[in-house]
Amino acid sequence: MYSNQFAKLWSKISKDLRTHMETQLSPTLTEGQLNVLEVLMNQDRMKPSDLLDHLNTTPAAVTTLLDRMEKNELIVRQRDEKDRRIVWIIPTEKGLEECVRGVDIRNEFIHSQLDRISSHNQQLLVYLLGKVAN
Repeated sequence: MYSNQFAKLWSKISKDLRTHMETQLSPTLTEGQLNVLEVLMNQDRMKPSDLLDHLNTTPAAVTTLLDRMEKNELIVRQRDEKDRRIVWIIPTEKGLEECVRGVDIRNEFIHSQLDRISSHNQQLLVYLLGKVAN
């Protein structure tokens, strides 16, 4: 009944957010890189294969993403001291700063959209989206 309308609205909101993020994060960061940095913020360090659980992509794409991030000094790759086969991904100071900047950009955008409705309706919207997502 409402699925078509929901799909159109969801698509528009997603597109607006993506466009805003691409524009505001550029040229030092992409949304995919921000996602990696957010995961790393909570973990300190991870193996590249561990990122697959958090990103919707392939191992080859993760490698390419990490290559670009390392080139832009957002992360460093470090071999494990005990097992040289293990490579750890560690955010740099620049990476952490860019992560904070990216999260702020996203939060400001979301707040600007949510501020169009009352606090009560914001709570209701988040509650309902939680029901749909789960």
